[in-house]
Amino acid sequence: MGSKRSSMKFPNIHRINNFTSQLLAFILASLSTLVYMFVQFFCTLLSFGSQPWISSTSTRILSSTHLNVQIRCCQILYWPMFLQDNDLRSQSCVEFAEKAALHKHSMWSSLVIDVLLGNLIGLGMLFYAESICLWILNFSSYITNEFLRSGCVWLMGVPAGFKLNTELAGVLGMISLNAIQIWSTIWTFVGSLIIHFIRALALLGIFFGVTIPAALFIDIMTLVTLHVSALHWLIALLYSQQIQALAALWRLFRGRKWNPLRERLDSYGYTVKQHIVGSLLFTPLLLLLPTTSVFYIFFTMISTLISSVSILIEIAISIIHATPYIKIFLWLVRRRRFPSGIWFEIMTCKSDTPDSQEVACLGNLGPPSEGLQGDNFPNRKASTVLVSTLRSNLLSIGQVLLPHYKKVFSGISGSFSAISAYGVLTGRRMPSTLGVGLPPQMPWMSVPFKQYWCLCRNSILSCMADHNNHLA
Repeated sequence: MGSKRSSMKFPNIHRINNFTSQLLAFILASLSTLVYMFVQFFCTLLSFGSQPWISSTSTRILSSTHLNVQIRCCQILYWPMFLQDNDLRSQSCVEFAEKAALHKHSMWSSLVIDVLLGNLIGLGMLFYAESICLWILNFSSYITNEFLRSGCVWLMGVPAGFKLNTELAGVLGMISLNAIQIWSTIWTFVGSLIIHFIRALALLGIFFGVTIPAALFIDIMTLVTLHVSALHWLIALLYSQQIQALAALWRLFRGRKWNPLRERLDSYGYTVKQHIVGSLLFTPLLLLLPTTSVFYIFFTMISTLISSVSILIEIAISIIHATPYIKIFLWLVRRRRFPSGIWFEIMTCKSDTPDSQEVACLGNLGPPSEGLQGDNFPNRKASTVLVSTLRSNLLSIGQVLLPHYKKVFSGISGSFSAISAYGVLTGRRMPSTLGVGLPPQMPWMSVPFKQYWCLCRNSILSCMADHNNHLA
């Protein structure tokens, strides 16, 4: 009624406001439709413009980047649906309406915070791009020369006083040094492109948020350290084969054989020739094991360090996505919106006995679990007037955030440490990712451009109409 009266009193102002709303909705809908067209065209180009094996290979290599880009694109393209007012206040279930509203605002707040962090880090990277490029080159040169090469030469000698097999150490050391040299030569040609890569990361952070360049950094770091991963895989394969061969020969001496069908050790009668051949193989394998183990431990430490950095960045990305920023803001502004239980605080209590007097209870009697009994107040049988106030306990900031973070780390296996330790000891493949949770992937939107433009315009107009009604 108020908006209608104001429009009747000031028709020109109402027309100008209506025209401004229509113009703003037209401009924003057109810009969003252009972004939508670009994203759809880029997706179609990747699907049909290249060979299927190239697309699948790039998806596997840039798996983290591909996943985070898809999540961010869906969040951006779905903004008209989340902006529309679904009339949550008129729904019968208030709890569902509250959760739906918090979910919608949490997604938008997460996107805003992500973009703000991306702008903060991206602008810093743009301003100091040359310094960062120089630091990366110096750091890579130090790691290659002072750590990898020196470590391989040290292992080829007498590391920590251990006498190793000279021939095997020389072979493993030369293979490692040749792989490092080949990769250093390739890095020399790629080094001139690092500054452009840093600027690309900065621009991605400014436009799409900090999670996209962070995910791309994980994939690029995996590619840059490919020579370390290859050497670790090669030496781990040799180490695991030695361990398995020694275990099989040890079972031969004990007269036991592994039954793969029943997964148990069964008794088995070996011949004399088999025992002789086993003895001849067991001795050199056991004597060569320290040499292989030293190289395996060295490259395992480097590979574990690289995997740890990737896991830390992966955890940071998941925490940025999962943190409910809107709940934190509401907790700081209106903490009473997060109750955790109710209890009664007795204010006054009067007794009808002759010697009674009014008792003022300045403190509270605690939550209902403590009970309203004992000597906290006069006998309830003699009381005629009891004045109490309903109070509520409030959640702490940790209790508000804990369910969201539990959901993030719920996908982590409880035996992750045991699996990693078993993989290190036996030379098996260790997990390179922690498996933390990310926001659920929404289905890819594929609607006609005109329909998407109308959807954006109607969402903006409905949002502005609701805002004017609230002001009225």
